[in-house]
Amino acid sequence: MATSLAAGQRQEFARPTSRDDFQIAIVCALPLEYDAISLLIDQVWDVKGDQHPFGRAPGDPNTYRNGRISSFNVVLVLLPNMGKVGAAGATASLRSSYPNLSLVLVVGICGGMPFTKEEKEEEILLGDVIISNILIQYDFGRQLSDRFLVKDSIEDSLGRPTQHIRSMLRLLEVESIRDGVEDDAAQYLQMLQRKHDGHPKQRKLGKYKYPGAHKDKLFDCSYEHKHHGPSSSSSSSSDCSLCAAQGSSTCERSMGLSCDDLHCDLSRLVHRERLAAQMQISDQPAFFPLRVFVGRMGSGDGVIRSAKHRQELAERGVIGVEMEGAGVWDQLPCIVIKGVCDYADSHKNKGWQDYAAATAVSVAKAVLEHCVTPMVTGRDPSSYGSGSGHHAVIHGTVSTILSRTSVSHRSVTYIPLTMDAVNYRTT
Repeated sequence: MATSLAAGQRQEFARPTSRDDFQIAIVCALPLEYDAISLLIDQVWDVKGDQHPFGRAPGDPNTYRNGRISSFNVVLVLLPNMGKVGAAGATASLRSSYPNLSLVLVVGICGGMPFTKEEKEEEILLGDVIISNILIQYDFGRQLSDRFLVKDSIEDSLGRPTQHIRSMLRLLEVESIRDGVEDDAAQYLQMLQRKHDGHPKQRKLGKYKYPGAHKDKLFDCSYEHKHHGPSSSSSSSSDCSLCAAQGSSTCERSMGLSCDDLHCDLSRLVHRERLAAQMQISDQPAFFPLRVFVGRMGSGDGVIRSAKHRQELAERGVIGVEMEGAGVWDQLPCIVIKGVCDYADSHKNKGWQDYAAATAVSVAKAVLEHCVTPMVTGRDPSSYGSGSGHHAVIHGTVSTILSRTSVSHRSVTYIPLTMDAVNYRTT
C-alpha cells in the first residue's frame, strides 16, 4: 500500500484544531454506503464528551463524522435523502461548515453498463468500480412524443472538472498507478471484511463477501424481468395478465421478485469472457479481482430499470448511472466513485449492494493514497489564530520532507494537490 514513511517508522497524527483543518469530504446517499466507509476510518476525531467538538456552522442541518483516512483529515456526510436536490442542499451546508474543502468524494453504489464503448470494448462486472471524469444529467432535457432529448449544450452542461481533479484522473490513466489502486483496494476490501466479521456486534456474518460469479447475471436487452406465464409450477411465476399483454410493461409485483422466483430463462444470459474465465478458477472466491474504470457517469433523479434506456445512455459513452453526483458537482470540486451493483435493467436487485459499496470505499481510500498528493503544513497548534504569517518553505517529495523534519512534534495538515512535489511550511 502507498505510504509516505520508511518501513518501520510510525507517524503520529495530531487531532485537527478546527473544521478549517479539513480538506476532504466523503458524501454517501445510503446508510449501507456510510456503514462501509466507516469501517475504513483509521482514526475517529469525534470523542464522546469532548470539550471542544467540531460542531457545525449556524443554520447547517447536516450531521457530520470527523476522522482520518490514511494521511487525510476527512469529514463524512450522510445525505438526508437520495437525489440531486438533497445532495445539492447538503453540500451547500457542508461548504459553509468546512470552508477549506478542496475535494469531495461521492462514494457508494451505481448501475453499470455491461460493456464500455471504447475502441477496445471491455466488460464491466458487478462489484467493479466506476470513477467519473465527467457527469451527464440524463434526465435534464425535453420530452418529445416519441423520445427524450438530453440537453447537453455548453450552457446546460455541468462543466468539466477542476484542474487538480483532471490531474488526479490523468494519473489513473497510467497503467502502473491504476494497477496499484486496484491492488491496494483489494487489500482494503479484505481488511473491511475482516473488521466487520470480527466485530462482536456484527448483525450479518459475511455481509461484504463476494456474492459469487454465478449470481452475476446479464440478460440480453430484449428479455424482460416479468411473469412468464403458467408453465412454471411456482406460484410466484404464475400467469399475469399485465405481464402477458403484448407490448405491456412488467407488473409492479414482479419487480420485487428475484430471477429465481420468476424462473427467468438462463438461456437468455449474455456470455462474457472475463466472467467465464473467473468461474473456471473459482465461482465464489473471497473476492473477485475488481477493476477500476474511469469514464462518463450519468446522474439523475430517476432510477433506471430499463435495458433499452441503459443502452441509449451507453451509446453516448456513459458507463455508469447514479443519483447524487450532479447535485454536488456545482457546489464543490468532486469525483464520483461508485461500485456497480446492477446493470440498470429490469432484472436489477439488491443482492450486490453491500459488496459494491465495499469495493467503492476500498477504491476511494486507494485513490486518496495514490492520486492525492498532500501539502504538509507543520504548525504549532498554539499558533493557530495567532496571525503569524512567517513560514519556512521546504520543497520536495513527501517522503523526503518527512525524513528531514520533525513532523511528529507538529500539527500536520494535508491539502490535496496533484503534483509530485509538495510544500512543507513550518513556523
